[in-house]
Amino acid sequence: MINTYLMNDVKSRSDSSGVESPSDRLSARTSTYTRRENRLASLSKTEDDSASKDYKKLYEDALTENEKLKSRLQDSKQELTKIRSQLDRVTQKQDRISERSTVFESEKRVLTELKSDNQRLKDENGALIRVISKLSK
Repeated sequence: MINTYLMNDVKSRSDSSGVESPSDRLSARTSTYTRRENRLASLSKTEDDSASKDYKKLYEDALTENEKLKSRLQDSKQELTKIRSQLDRVTQKQDRISERSTVFESEKRVLTELKSDNQRLKDENGALIRVISKLSK
């Protein structure tokens, strides 16, 4: 293929007599070589550009993903703080309820004691009334 290309290039550069001078042949080889090198360079440059663009895109994608993850982490931290504060409030409320329960139990015992004392006093009062009524007859 390259040979065909060279031959066509040489034929086009030859003079009308069909005779080719050495300088024409050298020029044809040089220009062919230069064109080939330029094509190869442009191909590798395109590959390099696409590879660097791919890396750049990958890097940008990674940065974007990291930002999303940082945002989610921050949201999770805020939610955790909120849940902890709710848990603390519930725990404090349960502690107060427990304290109230303890106080309530103590008050219940006192109330029971007071009721029994009250019943004893009523019984004594009834006995005293009977004694007084017997004495007054």
